[in-house]
Amino acid sequence: MKCSIYQIDAFTDRAFAGNPAGVMPLDKWLPDAMLQAIAAEMNLAETAFFVPNADGYHLRWFTPTTEVKLCGHATLASAFVLTRFVDPAVRRLRFDTLSGPLYVETAGERLELDFPLLSYEANDDATIPGRIAAAIGVTPVEVVSSRIYDAYLARLDSAGAVRSMVASLAAIEALGRDLIVTAPGEGDVDFVSRFFAPLHGIPEDPVTGSSHCVLANYWRDRLGKGLFHARQVSRRGGDLWLRIDGDRLRIAGHAVCTLTGEIEIPQ
Repeated sequence: MKCSIYQIDAFTDRAFAGNPAGVMPLDKWLPDAMLQAIAAEMNLAETAFFVPNADGYHLRWFTPTTEVKLCGHATLASAFVLTRFVDPAVRRLRFDTLSGPLYVETAGERLELDFPLLSYEANDDATIPGRIAAAIGVTPVEVVSSRIYDAYLARLDSAGAVRSMVASLAAIEALGRDLIVTAPGEGDVDFVSRFFAPLHGIPEDPVTGSSHCVLANYWRDRLGKGLFHARQVSRRGGDLWLRIDGDRLRIAGHAVCTLTGEIEIPQ
């Protein structure tokens, strides 16, 4: 059996930047083991699979090693495939996911995700700031924790420090949670970040929509605003436009298709 598959660069308006995601539309679900095998074959941070349902689509995301509960860039990539290749007339999409219903709307040349705004709390482990400092080679100004996102967030004093830091992935993995590193931005960028998830088979994610569900909440409390231009300063890099709307976060970005093809599914 042959199925269409796409590779989409998300949160960028140019090819070979942003965060690449695999996207595979399906008429019905394949076995979970096959979905995981396809994601491992694609070997991207996430591969998204969706199936039509009564309200829109059921959407799932897999890293090369595991299924995840929330993924921004692969949701954006899925919406791009649907609005560009499957149903160009559609303007609003509903995805049913492990994180509940998620919506995507066209917003000019961008697509805008409707995601949950995620909480964070004070870090209660006195060893963590020092362990993070050892893992990234820079002493954080502040460290907080997000239990709901299962990550630590470390703030550095400058965007340059975030760009230049060199991470020890083994030390980050030993933290037992993912790691977001952030700092104030420069020019028209409100804040920058990088994201590391070796526990999920992702050494460094190029651009991470879901981490901004925590980052937007964090920077609202420090900047006193709810509208942001954010930049993830990984090697590929990408831009996100964020708007806090009650307990939701609107995440807008561009996407570019870099590959279309077919994948042979063993019977």
